[in-house]
Amino acid sequence: MSRRPNFGGMGMGNMQGIIKQAKKMQQQMEAEQASLATQEFVGKSADDMVVATFSGDRKLKDLKINKEAIDPDDPDMLQDLVIDAVNKGIKAVDDATQASMGKYTKGLM
Repeated sequence: MSRRPNFGGMGMGNMQGIIKQAKKMQQQMEAEQASLATQEFVGKSADDMVVATFSGDRKLKDLKINKEAIDPDDPDMLQDLVIDAVNKGIKAVDDATQASMGKYTKGLM
């Protein structure tokens, strides 16, 4: 007589329910990722001298540099402003992603 494997008291009906629930969660995650990708996130340096715009999938879409930020005698200042705006834009994307997707990964790490 053959014996069926014991899944810790889980019947096949339970297993199918878990699989169905996992597929539903995956669809919800994909929908939220797609929604995030369509949004725009902005990072601004001091006094809005540089403004970096990102899509939700972390792609730089636009970079505006105020002409007053361009000082040929001080290129380091412009570099710092660009870095600041870009980092703030990426942080905005990361914060929105965590707020949206964090519920799916909560407790996994």
